Amino acid sequence: MNVLQEYERWLASEQLDLELKEQLQSIQGNNQEIQDRFYKSLEFGTGGLRGIIGAGTNRINKYTVRKATQGLAQYILKQEVERPSVVIAYDSRHMSPEFAREAGLVLAHNGIKAYVFEELRPTPELSFAVRYLKATAGIVITASHNPPEYNGYKVYWTDGAQVATELADSITAEIAEVKDELIVEAASLDEALEGQLFEWIGSSVDEAYQAELRTLALQSKEQNRDFRVVYTPLHGTGNKPVRRALEEMGFEQVWVVPEQEQPDPNFSTVKSPNPEEPEAFKLAIDLAQECGADLIMGTDPDTDRVGVVVRTEDEQFVVLTGNQLGALLLDYILSQKVTQGTIPADGVVIKTIVTSEMGTAVAAQYGIPTLDTLTGFKYIGEKIKQFHDTGEKTFLFGYEESYGYLIGDFCRDKDAVQACMIAAEMGAYYHKQGQTLYQALINLFDKVGYYKEDLVSLTRKGIDGIQQINSMMDQLRQDPPKQMGNVRIKDVLDYKRGIDGLPCANVLKFFLEDESWFAARPSGTEPKIKFYFGVKGTSLEDATRRVEQLKNDVMEFIQ
Repeated sequence: MNVLQEYERWLASEQLDLELKEQLQSIQGNNQEIQDRFYKSLEFGTGGLRGIIGAGTNRINKYTVRKATQGLAQYILKQEVERPSVVIAYDSRHMSPEFAREAGLVLAHNGIKAYVFEELRPTPELSFAVRYLKATAGIVITASHNPPEYNGYKVYWTDGAQVATELADSITAEIAEVKDELIVEAASLDEALEGQLFEWIGSSVDEAYQAELRTLALQSKEQNRDFRVVYTPLHGTGNKPVRRALEEMGFEQVWVVPEQEQPDPNFSTVKSPNPEEPEAFKLAIDLAQECGADLIMGTDPDTDRVGVVVRTEDEQFVVLTGNQLGALLLDYILSQKVTQGTIPADGVVIKTIVTSEMGTAVAAQYGIPTLDTLTGFKYIGEKIKQFHDTGEKTFLFGYEESYGYLIGDFCRDKDAVQACMIAAEMGAYYHKQGQTLYQALINLFDKVGYYKEDLVSLTRKGIDGIQQINSMMDQLRQDPPKQMGNVRIKDVLDYKRGIDGLPCANVLKFFLEDESWFAARPSGTEPKIKFYFGVKGTSLEDATRRVEQLKNDVMEFIQ
């Protein structure tokens, strides 16, 4: 791609919106900025397209959204589906409603019906709606928990799961056939509505989704009435659906952080709207101390991830890791199903290859096998579809370390509304027994072992950054370490070779002789490389020491 030619092409276009044209005019002569905006086109990764909002082929804007949608439309039309349709949802970010509408109108121009939510909705409800409306595909406009300047575009298929590798590659090939994003045609809203190719949707889908949520309850409503919960949607889409779900489960003592209740595309009260970051819970912890709550929950902007904060014996609040919450949820769900006699003999738990082995140990206590997939919930969704279609296994729980959980497979993506419901119910259950969730976690460690995990994420922006990330992976492949500290590495899995029947992926996982492990994985949607670490210790203190040592040894080797 000739960067300056692309820049000049955009600048000279008569179709280009005035605001975007002014952006490009303002960077004339700034070769570094022009390079970053035009050195490539946004690409499909782990979760579809994701980028900074603005003018350029390497930015997300009206035209790159139209291009992606035209490619998707071309792929759908080649499948010769009778009455093809696509459901579209969006979150609280800048330009999300506009991008959703643009996508819908491009589909309508191609003769594909667009069902577009009338206002913001959680990503998991989009997953549900695709199946509920028997649509061909789904689109959600979101950049999850990225900073405010980002937005994104994720594609779902008929089963309600994100498109997995082969399907994503086919759609990507169609997008590449769209040579000029500036001239992709879209219908007008009036003609699309008149031709019944654009339909606003809302409450009927909400009601059907909430009805499915109610089927997940494992306890009676009575136990939940007096349990105190603080919830924050972190300015995103979770406020209405989470509050309603908790109310219908009988929770009467729920406080919502007022400063973070309403949608805000700037996420003005937090550095990052990410429930993985302890700082995001500062206001929620203050509120919990005021009202005496034992449990705090926070969801990210598109409500597919949830973080939980619990009170300890000394009245402090501790943010659980994604792995810890996943193990607690799994143990609670399986224990209740055993008690109620509803656990199936062919049950299965699904997690990702970088998620803690604690979940495997928990499931094994109940005689339930655990299946590993590549990182990305779309791979868990793919397995759920396989088991649903073949009847081979019954899905019981799926999760990943990055705060994504799924209990009921009426959604095929991680669902923080579901996770909030069951986390709150679990908290009320242990509270009734005189335990906090923190005590329940310690008891679980005592049963299955003291597992501890950590993550280091390195950001390397621009062309040079991508080269640095590639260099790190090359170093680990071509000259792998023989040991870390005093512990020998006994095995290495290179998922680029298609390990265990999984799709090829640029991931390396190293196993040490003391049951610890680490993995390296470049992000599919951001200029980052992530290093994951997991250990099993003889106590919490020992596990903490071990994971810190492993992390330091690996990062010293890398850098």
